[in-house]
Amino acid sequence: MPANLEGEMAAVEDRRVRRTRAALRQAMVELVVERGYDRVTVRDVLDRADIGRSTFYAHYRDKDALFASCFEDLREGLQREMALLEGGRGGGPADPIKPISVIFEHAHRHPQIYRAVGTTHLHQMIFEVMRDHLCTHDDLRLPVDVAAEYHASALVGILGWWVRAGFPHGPAEMARMIRELTAGGLGHVTAP
Repeated sequence: MPANLEGEMAAVEDRRVRRTRAALRQAMVELVVERGYDRVTVRDVLDRADIGRSTFYAHYRDKDALFASCFEDLREGLQREMALLEGGRGGGPADPIKPISVIFEHAHRHPQIYRAVGTTHLHQMIFEVMRDHLCTHDDLRLPVDVAAEYHASALVGILGWWVRAGFPHGPAEMARMIRELTAGGLGHVTAP
């Protein structure tokens, strides 16, 4: 088989794989929002996505693995957005609240996924993203894990309320309110 034909076939297969996984993830998120995670079965996901059982198991081990992949996509997207803030190690954004704004903007763009993710996954995701972001600052005065945990805990509560309330304030306004609530918080964090 010519190399260019193999490449074209691989590209078609990659698109099919991406479409299949996207359909499964979308079905999973929709069902979790509608019913709650514990009330969703693999059969429900298959029916909603219109995908066969063998195809599902070719991509995911079980319902938990599918749900985890939804969460991974969300985390990777948020990490990419946070990375855009970095002006190189030790730089960080000029506005110390900007990472909070990025998180609220991300949630506002992906409301259904944030509704489905649940507080445990959301807390871990925000903790990791904040810790990674704070590690880029050379002028930190508190342990990074303490600062990341503080912000993750506060943000999970506020984000949960914000999503459940139907986004009554815009992302920038939410970040401004967080700034007021944590006056001086990120600006006074130090490295271990």
